[in-house]
Amino acid sequence: MAYPETRLRRLRANEPMRRLVRETRLEPENFILPLFVCSGEGVRRDISSMPGNAQLSIDRLVAECAEVRSLGIGGVILFGIPDSKDESASGNYDPEGIVQRAIRAIKREVPGLLVATDVCNCEYTSHGHCGKVVAGEVVNDESIEWLARAAVTHAECGADIVAPSDMMDGRVAGIREALDDAGHANTPIMSYAAKYASCFYGPFREAAESTPQFGDRRGYQMDPPNWREAIREMELDLEEGADILMVKPALPYLDVIARAREQFDVPIAAYQVSGEFSMIMAAARNGWIDEQRAMLESLVSIKRAGAGIILTYFAKAAARALG
Repeated sequence: MAYPETRLRRLRANEPMRRLVRETRLEPENFILPLFVCSGEGVRRDISSMPGNAQLSIDRLVAECAEVRSLGIGGVILFGIPDSKDESASGNYDPEGIVQRAIRAIKREVPGLLVATDVCNCEYTSHGHCGKVVAGEVVNDESIEWLARAAVTHAECGADIVAPSDMMDGRVAGIREALDDAGHANTPIMSYAAKYASCFYGPFREAAESTPQFGDRRGYQMDPPNWREAIREMELDLEEGADILMVKPALPYLDVIARAREQFDVPIAAYQVSGEFSMIMAAARNGWIDEQRAMLESLVSIKRAGAGIILTYFAKAAARALG
C-alpha cells in the first residue's frame, strides 16, 4: 500500500500543536459588548429572548463596564431606553438624555474603557422608525440633522466612537461636519455601512423597545441579496469621512465581510446580532449543540472572514473562554 508523503494530520495531532499553527486567533480586545441603558437605580430588566442580557440602570451599567474592563474586552457600545418617546426623537440629542448621562458615568467610574455609542433615532421615536416621518415616509435629510445633533452630544460627554446605524443617505458626511464644527474632529465614526433589512434583529426589538409601529425598514436598510450595493455604500461612507466600516448582521453576510476586507484598507467591524446570539443560546439550552464551542466557532468565522472588530453579546463569555 502506498502512503502519502504529505500528511497534514501531523499538525493536528494535539492541542499544543494546533495552537502553534492556528491561522486565526480571537482576542478579547477585538470584542465590543452591546449594552442597553435605562433610567432608575438598581434596575436590571432581563431580556427574555437574549439570555444573560438586560436593560440596566446607569449604576448597574457602570458595574457591568468595570467587569468588561477587567476581562480585557475592547469596549462597549451603548443603546438608550428613554423614559418617553416623541415624533422628533428629542431624547436622542438631549444633552441630559439617558445615553449622554451613561457616557459621563462610565468615563468617571471606569476610566480607560472605550465607549462607542449607537447613533440612531429608532429607540427615541414614538413610531419606532429611524428618522422623521412625513406622510408615512421616513424622510432623509431632516433625519440626518437629528443624528448629527445626537453625535455631537455623545462626543461632548466623552464618547470615544460614534456609530450611526440608521442607513440614511449622507449621514456620515452630516455627522462628520457637525463633529468638526463642534470641535470634535478627532472623534472617529464607525459606520454601519452595510446594514441589511434582516430578520435576525428580532430579539433586539425587545431589548431596545424599537419595533416600528407601522411598515418596516426595508426602504432604508439594505436588501439581503445585494453585495455590490454594499461595496457602494462603503465607498460612499469612506468618502464622507467614516473611519471604520461595519457589516450587520455578521454570520449571514460573511461573504460581504470578506469582500470589504479585500476592498478597503480601513478597520472592518461586524455585528453578531441578537438573532445570531439567541439561536445559539436556544439550541444550546435544548442540548442540541455545545454552547461554548458554537460561540467560539461562530466568532472565529467572523474574524476569519476579515472583521478585526466584532460587536457581540458573547463578549464576556468568549473573553472568559479564551482565558
